[in-house]
Parts: sequence; structure tokens; C-alpha cells
Amino acid sequence: MPSHTYLDWNATAPLRPEAKAAVAAALEVTGNPSSVHAAGRAARRLVEEARERVAALVGVSPREVVFTSGGTEANALALSPALGDTLLVSAIEHPSVRSGGRFAAAEDVPVTSVGIVDLAALERLLMGRHRPLASLMLANNETGTVQPVAEAAALVHAAGGLLHVDAVQGPGRIACDFRALGADLMTLSAHKIGGPQGVGVLVVRDGLAVDALIKGGGQERGVRAGTENVAGMAGFGAAAEAVRLHWAGEAAGTAALRDELEAGIKAIAPKAVFFWCRSPQAPQHHAVFSARHEGGDGCDRLRSGGRCGVFRLGLLVWKGRAVACSGRHGRRAGAGTWSNPCKSWPCNHQ
Repeated sequence: MPSHTYLDWNATAPLRPEAKAAVAAALEVTGNPSSVHAAGRAARRLVEEARERVAALVGVSPREVVFTSGGTEANALALSPALGDTLLVSAIEHPSVRSGGRFAAAEDVPVTSVGIVDLAALERLLMGRHRPLASLMLANNETGTVQPVAEAAALVHAAGGLLHVDAVQGPGRIACDFRALGADLMTLSAHKIGGPQGVGVLVVRDGLAVDALIKGGGQERGVRAGTENVAGMAGFGAAAEAVRLHWAGEAAGTAALRDELEAGIKAIAPKAVFFWCRSPQAPQHHAVFSARHEGGDGCDRLRSGGRCGVFRLGLLVWKGRAVACSGRHGRRAGAGTWSNPCKSWPCNHQ
């Protein structure tokens, strides 16, 4: 029996058996995908098969898929002044987006008290802009809140701009169709869906030119230079295929577990309030808060007796402060207080 249950899938998901097998098989192929001899062509076939599988996952053409070293690089590749004169990002984006990529600075778009981007504020910020580039995540990695991406895309396009979507928390949890969302660029990451770490994708809408971040070779049609990570790509492709075929059933099962967990928390802490009841939520999250702490109450019992792991599914607000208890971020800062990793999103529950 395992000594613990791993719940921090938003940080990295366990490697799927299909991906593990694909990586092992690809490591037996010696050729460089850029070589024209038989070994090189065998490696190239693995790369292109993986590209086709990732493309099918989000409903795009394989030629729109650009492999990178991960989600962070894909975000940096997308956020380029070549695609817009100004950059607008929501206040809850991943640090690799909030840093602005290759822009000198990014301007924040506020979110509501339940963590949904304020579309009215976005519309106001878009007024009078020339070639704006906006970036909005599909689902937040800490709260699980699903963003109104299609509505934001309509506003951005009406203003003559482009929309980048950081969708690393989407596939396998919620529907993630590039066309339906209205995205122009989309970031994906293998290890969030059970693929290997160290490989990601930027989906670039057909006809849109992206300025290379890493230059030198002609790999990835000149958009991303460097010898391809064949094994990583093969693993990504295998994971993408598995997710495409099975995600709906897996997500339903996860949602059922979330509901069971909620019932258990309510039995222990009747005053607990759940974020997902107030906004659209990805099923793998369980974001819960208790507005105040009293000695010996349910929240104290949830933190004691080895049971604090339940919060690794989402976000706890402790004494009015946002706390990500994902195993990476949540930690005690002192008696009765918790650290706050969500500094970009001050909690404003009512």
C-alpha cells in the first residue's frame, strides 16, 4: 500500500502508462529528426505523429502546433511585440504570463471577487488601443475558476487585437477546443495531462506569424530552433491521445470525488463556503474557505490529524487570506495564520 495519496495534479500529473511506453520506445530511436537518412526519418515520424495527436486534442491542424520545452517557453514565445503594441493580462495569470514575455511591461485586467476576469474592465482597457494583445488563462491553477475565454476573445477581436490563451489546466478537465474558444494562440503542457515534463506546445492560428524566441536552426518551421526532444514529444502525443479519448469520463469521475469531498468537509465544518458554487469550476479543484477561525472548529480539525491533504485539491482562505495548499505553496506562517502565495489576487469574498 502506498504511504500517501498524491493530489497535486495541477503542479504535475502522474505519468500515464501510454506516455511512459511512448517515451521508452522513442528512446530506442537514435536518429536526429533533421537527418534525411532512415534513422532520421524514423525520428521525424515520431515527432509528426505526436504533432498530429496534440493537434487533435484541441481541434487544430498539425501545422498550427509548435513544440517548445514547456508552458513557460510557449507563453514567452506567444507574448511578443511582433503580435501587438500593448499587452493586457488578467490579474490571476501564471507568473510566466504576468512577467510580460518579451514586452517591457504588461497591464493588468482586474478580476471579480470570485476570480473571473472582469469583461467590462477588459472592454474599457481595449478602447483606443492599436493592435492589442491580450492573454487570459482557460482555468486558474490555484482556484480552478474557468474563465469566459470566448467572450473575452470576441471583445479583443472587435478591438482589432489577438488573444493568447494559457490552457495548460484545461485538457483532460474541461472542453478545450481552440476554434470554439476563439483563441489566436494557445499554450499547452505535457506534464499537466500525464505526459513527461520538459515539453510543451504553442498553438498558433494558421496565417499568424510568430517571431522566434530561440533562433539558429530551422526546426519547428523556423519558429523554435533546437534539436527536437523526440522522446518528450512522443510522450506528449501519447498522453494527448489518451486524454482525447477518455477525458469526459475521467472528468466526471473526478467531479464525483469532488462532490464526495465537499460533503465530508461540510460534515466537519458546516460554515465552509465553496468557490465552485459561485463560479464555473474545473472538476479537479476543490476551493474552499472558512471566513474566520475559532479554536477547535471544523477547519482546525481539517488541518489536524493528518487530514490537511484534502486541501491539496484547491485553495483555502484562512482569516481572509488566500492560501494555496497544493503541497508546493501552502505552509504555516505562524500561529493562526497562513502564508499568501496569491499576491496578485487579493481575496475579496463577502
